[in-house]
Amino acid sequence: MDWHAHVTVATVIEAEGRFLLVEELKGGRVVINQPAGHLEPNESLIEAAQRETLEETGWTIEIQGIVGVGLYTAPSNGITYYRTTFYGKPVAHDPARALDEGIVRATWLTEEEVRAESERLRSPIVMKAIEQYLAGHRYPLSMIF
Repeated sequence: MDWHAHVTVATVIEAEGRFLLVEELKGGRVVINQPAGHLEPNESLIEAAQRETLEETGWTIEIQGIVGVGLYTAPSNGITYYRTTFYGKPVAHDPARALDEGIVRATWLTEEEVRAESERLRSPIVMKAIEQYLAGHRYPLSMIF
């Protein structure tokens, strides 16, 4: 059997009622996503989440816990992603930092603004992660090792 899940991380970063999100190019259109990406060799899940957030937004963050873990099979390519979603807080911003290729910009949106952009969400798990975070799904980092 040649199937395997792709290990990914994402972050829910909230400050003053707004969530840090990215607008990125995907399939020829601009979509909205949490800062997210793939785990690289020899890094922890937390390191990957911090790195991806910095590379995609210019924000250094402090990871505080886990929102959830789950599988998502993208209908566009049939790939299954195993995603660990962390939550944290912003620490410092470098507005001069070049963002990853494909990232149009980082933006801060309220829950209502994210809902209003539902057609532009990269996947349903973007809103689900925010909903889970707001519902109190916040677990200790000791869940992972």
